[in-house]
Amino acid sequence: MGGADGTGGTGGTGGPGGSGGSEDPGRPAGPDGLGEPGGADGPSAVHEEVSALLAAWALGAGMPGDDARVRGHLHECAPCAAEARRLRETARLLDEPAPGGTGRGAGRKANAGLARGRLMAAARAARPGQVPPAAHAAPYAGAVACLDALLRELDQAPARWGTPVVHDWDVQGTVAHLVAADEVLAERLGLAPVTEAGTGLGPAPGARPPEGYGPQGYGPEEYGPEGGTDPDALSGGRAAGARAPWEVRWVARTHEVVTYEHTRPPAETREAWRTQAHGLLALPEAGDEQMAAMATTLMGLRLPVADHYVIRAFETWVHTRDIGRALGRTVPPPLPEHLQRFLGLAVRILDLALGPDAQPVLLSVEGEAGGDWVLGSDAEPIAAELVLEATDFLLLIGGRQDLDEIARGQAGDVAASQRLLETATSLAWL
Repeated sequence: MGGADGTGGTGGTGGPGGSGGSEDPGRPAGPDGLGEPGGADGPSAVHEEVSALLAAWALGAGMPGDDARVRGHLHECAPCAAEARRLRETARLLDEPAPGGTGRGAGRKANAGLARGRLMAAARAARPGQVPPAAHAAPYAGAVACLDALLRELDQAPARWGTPVVHDWDVQGTVAHLVAADEVLAERLGLAPVTEAGTGLGPAPGARPPEGYGPQGYGPEEYGPEGGTDPDALSGGRAAGARAPWEVRWVARTHEVVTYEHTRPPAETREAWRTQAHGLLALPEAGDEQMAAMATTLMGLRLPVADHYVIRAFETWVHTRDIGRALGRTVPPPLPEHLQRFLGLAVRILDLALGPDAQPVLLSVEGEAGGDWVLGSDAEPIAAELVLEATDFLLLIGGRQDLDEIARGQAGDVAASQRLLETATSLAWL
C-alpha cells in the first residue's frame, strides 16, 4: 500500500558520516529555509533524531519545538536537507488540486488525500520518543499490540486469513471491520481515511470542526442537524443517508469497508488497520487527559473522547479474542488496570441504560479489577444483589456470552437482577 510503507518512512535519509561539504553555519538558506546542499553532518545523536522527524515535519505533523530543531539541523546537514526537500515536494503534490476539480482528476485528488492521510498517520506514529499514551488510551495501545502480534503469526500461514471468525467475517473481514470501527473516532479527531472504500459514494468526511464541538457534539452550524449534516454520518457510513439512524449507517459502512478490503491482499488490510490505530495513538488526545476530556457524540453515545478510546480498546480486545479462538490461539486477558477501565465504562453505560426508575441492584464484579456498584434508582434498601466474574460480565456486554452460560450469584428480587442482565445483553453490538 502506498504512503505508509514508502514515502512515510525515513529510509533514504543520510546516515551519520554521510556525504557533505565543509561546515558553513553562515550559508544562506535555500527555498523553504532548508539550506543548500553541501553542509556537513552535525553530531550523530542530533542527526539520528532529526532524520526520524523529517517525514512528520514535512507534513506539518511535528510536535511543538520540532520546527526549530529540524531547521537548525538542515542548515548543517546536506543529506537531511536533500531528504527534506524531497518530502516537502511529495507533500506539495499530495495537496495540489486536480485539474478541473471533477471527473478523473478529482479521483486522483481523492486518492492523493487518502495517501496523505496514511502518510500523516505513519509519520506521527514513527516519531522517536513519542509520549506514551495516557491512562485512557493505554488499554487501546495494549489491545492494538496484542492483535498486531497475533496477525503477524499469519505471515507464516497466509491461507489462514480466510478462517471464519464471527458473523460472516473471516480474519481479514474482522480486521477490515476494525478499520471501519476505528474510523469513526479517527475521522472525528482529524485523521484522513486509510481505506479507499466508498470514496466515490459521497463527500469525504470532515476533520475536527475548526470551532470545536457544540453542546450536542456538533461543531459550527453547518456540522449540526440544522445544517443537514450529522457528524456521525460524516464519520461512518458514507453509503447511507445522513438522516438515517447511526446503526444503519454503521452497518452500511462496515459492509462497504469489508467488501472493499477483500479485493486487496490481507497484508494491505492489516497495514491499513495498523496505520489508523497508530495514528490514533499518536494524536495529542491520546496523551493529554485534558484534551481527551472534551465530549463528543459518536455512535449514539455522548462521552468524553477518553471514553471513546476505551470503547475502541474494548472492541479491539473482543475481536482479537474472536480471531484467537478461530485460529486456536490463546489471547491473554487485558492488564488489570485496563480491565478496570473497561468495567468502569461498561457499568456507567449500563446504569444509563437502566435509567433512574429501575429497582436498585448491587452489582459485585469479582477479580483483581472488580468492584461494587449500585445501579438503578437511589431508593433504599437495594432490591437485589448480583455477583459476576469480570470477564463474564464484559463478554456479556460485548455479545460473546449468553445469560445461561455465565456463572453468577444472586439474592433478593430475581426480576430486578434479570432486568439488569437483560439490559446488559441488549447493549451488545460487536
